[in-house]
Amino acid sequence: MTMHLAQGFSTVRTNRKLQPKMTKTNIEKWSKDLHSHNKMLKRLGQPKMTFEEYVDYLHGRAKPTKKRFSEYTANRPASYRETPAYPSRDSGTGVAAKTETMKYTGTLVKGIATMHKSNAVPIIDDQQAKDISSMRR
Repeated sequence: MTMHLAQGFSTVRTNRKLQPKMTKTNIEKWSKDLHSHNKMLKRLGQPKMTFEEYVDYLHGRAKPTKKRFSEYTANRPASYRETPAYPSRDSGTGVAAKTETMKYTGTLVKGIATMHKSNAVPIIDDQQAKDISSMRR
């Protein structure tokens, strides 16, 4: 069995967006929201919106304008500090000297034993080696 679409119907939503209904309650609600939105814009240093612009903004018809990077840098105040560039000193040698490997040269520690869960423990005398082998703490 094949599926057919009736003429005039479509599964893709190609019709226009619905216009917002301008009722008294919507207008009152939007005007209160516009007031708080303009307060936020003032804190951010942005220009205020009119009521028509705000309704378009609410319903996705107005696209926000973004400033380009050059517009930000062109209006930069001259109050920032210029930091001079100091070149690094080149001594001609390598980055760092290689350290010698650590090696135990004493006679106190006789060996290393493994106790609980791969815990390495230094062995100092024979009694300690016997305790660790019998799993005494």
